[in-house]
Amino acid sequence: MSKKTRKKSSMPSSKNRKTSAAKPAAAKTASKTARRAAPAPAKKPAAKPASKAAKTATKAAAGKPAKKAKTASAKASHKPTSKQLIKSKLSETPKPVAGTGLVEGAMAPAFNLPRDGGGSVSLADYAGKKLVLFFYPRADTPGCTREAIDFTRLSSAFSDAGAVVLGISADTVKAQESFRNKHQLSVPLISDEQHEMLEAYGAWGEKSMYGRTFMGIIRTTVLIGSDGRIAKTWRNVRVDGHADEVLAAVRGI
Repeated sequence: MSKKTRKKSSMPSSKNRKTSAAKPAAAKTASKTARRAAPAPAKKPAAKPASKAAKTATKAAAGKPAKKAKTASAKASHKPTSKQLIKSKLSETPKPVAGTGLVEGAMAPAFNLPRDGGGSVSLADYAGKKLVLFFYPRADTPGCTREAIDFTRLSSAFSDAGAVVLGISADTVKAQESFRNKHQLSVPLISDEQHEMLEAYGAWGEKSMYGRTFMGIIRTTVLIGSDGRIAKTWRNVRVDGHADEVLAAVRGI
């Protein structure tokens, strides 16, 4: 066989070449068609938002502790208050004004307080004597000044009747001394800044003025007999003529 013949026979014919060239194209087309025809692989379902029921369940589960805590706190608020809490609440409750229950015949409450001019005075200092205590709101105010002057005017008459007169307010000792010097008062003036004596004798309590309610000194006078017992009390005193009325009561016991 000649070289030319061998070459011819070894080379595929144009027909064959076309067929072989078409094969890959056909295969490609077939592959595409197969891919199209083949069912698409199942896509993984995207995570759907939880259903309403699931949401509700989740919320309920999440909310349970809070609800429980709320219920627990509500229950706790309805539990009986502990004794300790009751005790502390009672201690915070404003105390009733001491001394308002003073009645004739009761023993006079003891006291020991500073006075004008220095030193102090106590109930024991006047044992066996009649004692007049007049409680006034404030030194050197019009009504208090008139009252103190009236008791000073009658001091000799009280002494003759066997009684001693003491004036008491919440003013400082210095203020009491200024009050005494300015109006030439002869009755001793007691300073009760802490309201100890005022409360004990019922002279500290609720007052009202111009529609306003407040705590303050109630103008009060207490007569103590020589036996140390309360003989008479005057509350919400009207100044005019009061000192004379008290003197008459002193003479009557």
